[in-house]
Amino acid sequence: MDNNKEKTENREAEYEKMVDNAFQHLLDTYLASRHRKKVDIITKAFNFARQAHKGVRRLSGEPYIMHPIAVAQIACEEMGLGATSICSALLHDVVEDTDYTVEDIENIFGPKIAQIVDGLTKISGGIFGEQASAQAENFKKLLLTMSDDIRVILIKICDRLHNMRTLASQPANKQYKIAGETLYIYAPLANRLGLNKIKTELEDLSFRYEHPDAYASIEKKLASTQAQRDTLFEEFTAPIRKALDDMGFEYELKARVKSPYSIWNKMQNKHVTFEEIYDILAVRIIYKPKHPDEEINDCFQIYVAINKIYKSHPDRLRDWVNHPKANGYQALHVTLMSAKGRWIEVQIRSEHMNEVAEQGFAAHWKYKDGNEITEDEGELNEWLSTIKEILDDPQPDAMDFLDAIKLNLFASEIFVFTPKGEIKTMPAGCTALDFAFQIHTFLGSHCIGAKVNHKLVPLSHRLQSGDQVEILTSASQHVDPSWINFVSTAKAKAKIQAILRREGKEIQKAGEALLAKWLAANDLEMTTSVLDKLCSLHGFSVHESLFKAIGEKTVILGDRDLDEIRGKKKFESTIVSGGWRRYVPFLKSNDKKTTDPMLSDDTSTEGLIVVTKNLNKKKPIFISEENIHRYLFPQCCHPIPGDDILGYIDNKNHIEIHKRSCPVAAKLKASYGTRILDAKWDMHRRIFFDASIEIRGIDRRGMLHDISDVLSDQLGVSIHKVTISSDDGIFDGSIELRVHDRKDVQVIVDSLKRINGMQEVQEII
Repeated sequence: MDNNKEKTENREAEYEKMVDNAFQHLLDTYLASRHRKKVDIITKAFNFARQAHKGVRRLSGEPYIMHPIAVAQIACEEMGLGATSICSALLHDVVEDTDYTVEDIENIFGPKIAQIVDGLTKISGGIFGEQASAQAENFKKLLLTMSDDIRVILIKICDRLHNMRTLASQPANKQYKIAGETLYIYAPLANRLGLNKIKTELEDLSFRYEHPDAYASIEKKLASTQAQRDTLFEEFTAPIRKALDDMGFEYELKARVKSPYSIWNKMQNKHVTFEEIYDILAVRIIYKPKHPDEEINDCFQIYVAINKIYKSHPDRLRDWVNHPKANGYQALHVTLMSAKGRWIEVQIRSEHMNEVAEQGFAAHWKYKDGNEITEDEGELNEWLSTIKEILDDPQPDAMDFLDAIKLNLFASEIFVFTPKGEIKTMPAGCTALDFAFQIHTFLGSHCIGAKVNHKLVPLSHRLQSGDQVEILTSASQHVDPSWINFVSTAKAKAKIQAILRREGKEIQKAGEALLAKWLAANDLEMTTSVLDKLCSLHGFSVHESLFKAIGEKTVILGDRDLDEIRGKKKFESTIVSGGWRRYVPFLKSNDKKTTDPMLSDDTSTEGLIVVTKNLNKKKPIFISEENIHRYLFPQCCHPIPGDDILGYIDNKNHIEIHKRSCPVAAKLKASYGTRILDAKWDMHRRIFFDASIEIRGIDRRGMLHDISDVLSDQLGVSIHKVTISSDDGIFDGSIELRVHDRKDVQVIVDSLKRINGMQEVQEII
């Protein structure tokens, strides 16, 4: 007994020492910064938080206070924030997790720190807890709170970064949820704030947990090609160093290696292998201006000098120096041809530009009292006007709201001019109609076209930076529902939807009246059950959509509707949804009963699994040949064995299976995180799945024979359909195949690439 007591005491002593060392490291980092030194209040905040969280442990087993210290360390060291932010970070979980109130914080630490802690408390809701089911709602609260103080979101990003760094202690379904919302919300938000380094780490950590095998593969390949990159970097930069030395610059040359997530993203989007990506290495020149007023001139002098050494790519000069990005980023990007025949991007930045690129908006804080700096919250709040506008008229659906925010905050920007020469900032990809709504709702709702650079263009015309735009209107013009398909700004979407909703309510009322009349004529009543059946038949999720469709005459009520209401409909489906998985018949609900007490049979949906409240969401579900027919496979992403997948419990408690990289799944993870399940394949190559492959290459006699030979004779693949056309010696085609899993697809792609004349082979996702 004494031995156990001694062990406990020793462990507690080790924990105390760990906490003391972590806080001392925080103080040392703060004291080494240029911030005005306020050690007393930071120490006071630490002691207060330590006492408040006493005895509480994280899932990893370490004292809970280590988390607030780590968040404060990130705020101080990686964002360059000062005493107010550090104190707020140390105290950020006190109100949520202990008996202390915001009023207590205000009495001890003052109104500013209390306001930030209050904001962080409002948006938390237990980020790892069951309460965080609707992340969109938390995000909405976060944005509302940001309106008061930008540091709320900065510290929230620090909090999220530390949670991602310690995500290994969480069960898999929580890992997917947290990684998903990080990729969907927090990484783009960090990017919008100019926190490039943090954005990259958040993306890589999310990628690591969602696609562990792909992450490990890219890390291994990066490590194995490191020596080649080092040699290339040294050879490429040697003449640049000499030129900079001759010009008398103080500078630093850095190799920037593309992150695993960026590499994977490019592999997915461009359908290329790791070996086919040529921009993994970039070079960064960070120079000290010879004089503060000459910063921009020096940048272009360096550009001219390196252009004399290497030939530059004419279409790849990016002048972010004279035209900074929306997040404050400044640099000159030029792509040069190396002596080895490789294009290499060079980024030219001053020390100040580099600081802004690393620390984002936090680096903008003004200098005061000589060489010391202090936080000025007013400096960072300009860009919040967009958010406030969206919050004035938020979308009723959580995921629409998230999309609206992402459309505006995370888009890169262009500059367009009014007929009078006024400059307006718009998101890239916006249309003439977006521009009209940006100026005024009346202008947008009556817009019939536009003149861009004095030429007539349609409403859907996409604007480019530097365009001069004149909006043309007509009093007889009305908002058209099709407009929603091509506008891209949150403001235009919100206004169009608001106008359509207003008009739609009148059509809806007329449709409801028509339905009531039709039901009465057939001796039926308008009950919830009847409406649900009709919605299910016509593919509507809510009754209002059905009323509107009847009012618009897009749904004409008839015998089929009567059969549905009276239960005469026969179940005829023989394939799992969408025709993706063939030859897998649904079992009738009385053919096979589930043996899992956490899952139940649902006789109304012909054998689909229905989740009960007893399901242990921490355990993975396994998809096998025996139960595959009991899951839903929506048509958004077509997962097949070998893909990283997850499960999502839908509104009817059925389980949908998505790829973890699916855009729909990304929204589900961000908005409905507690419905996410870890899903794994348990297949034994007995079922075929449909796969489509696109091919392109140089046409020649015998090409089709060679393709058929590779697929049928060498690989023994069952070809379902081949379509090939040739034009001017170039052929394009698609092949529909039956495969067992993702490995089959990769073998087929690799084999086809080896055919003489074949240029491109990629799977159609």
